[in-house]
Amino acid sequence: MIPARFSPVLFGFILSGLMSFLVSGISTLRAVGAVPDFFDLWFAAWVPSWMVAFPAVLVVAPITRRLVARLVRQE
Repeated sequence: MIPARFSPVLFGFILSGLMSFLVSGISTLRAVGAVPDFFDLWFAAWVPSWMVAFPAVLVVAPITRRLVARLVRQE
């Protein structure tokens, strides 16, 4: 098992992987259509997308948490 102190990084890794997978799939489909080599093109688009998305999530997540904390009323 992975130690709990790595939870935020693991969360960002999984979230960025799933989101970049979905977005790159939609973008690839819209760009090239349902061509025979669609899945090869999708994978080729997804890997570099994930390489950008993962560090971006690690940087943006704390900013987003602070923004949400300011927008939400504490009870």
